[in-house]
Amino acid sequence: MDMSQVRKIDDSTVLAALAHPLRRRLMDVLKVDGPQTATLLAERTDQAVANISHHLKVLAGCELVVEAPELARNRRERWWRVASPGVRWSNADFDDDPASQAVASAAVSLNLDRQVSLVRAWHAIRESAADTWGEAPFSTDRWLRLTPAELAELEREILEVLARWSDRQVPDDGRRRDPVFFFAHAVPARP
Repeated sequence: MDMSQVRKIDDSTVLAALAHPLRRRLMDVLKVDGPQTATLLAERTDQAVANISHHLKVLAGCELVVEAPELARNRRERWWRVASPGVRWSNADFDDDPASQAVASAAVSLNLDRQVSLVRAWHAIRESAADTWGEAPFSTDRWLRLTPAELAELEREILEVLARWSDRQVPDDGRRRDPVFFFAHAVPARP
């Protein structure tokens, strides 16, 4: 993914819209499966269509999702897609306002909860999927000694590798390719 396609969020209202578990999940479904209607999203998330419609309006109001009218079969049908393939923010952009900083902290916490819950969900069913996935799923961690500039360089390199895999043309070879969630964090810490 070209970093110019990643939307930088510096408005706490937009970040607050994103910092909601269902809205985050809707964004994930749209990223992975492509454009959907509110009805399809409701089926996918076990939610009421009216609830999904409400959350789509909030996301659309913040330009996180946009309509895809070219997919509609009639005037009543509304399809939605993500506005940008990725979003990004820095907590430092919200340091000037305590309320905005609280929103940014909540968004970080939501992200961590979502990421960890996806990994936990995998481990809960891991044995039943062993025939398909074997030892392919992995986790790793390392202690590194880095300057802030070196950490930024590491991030760029990792994002390049991820972009190569996420932006590639998926081969049409008849093999099943399931969505795979990848996440990494690199933060200053003490052992």
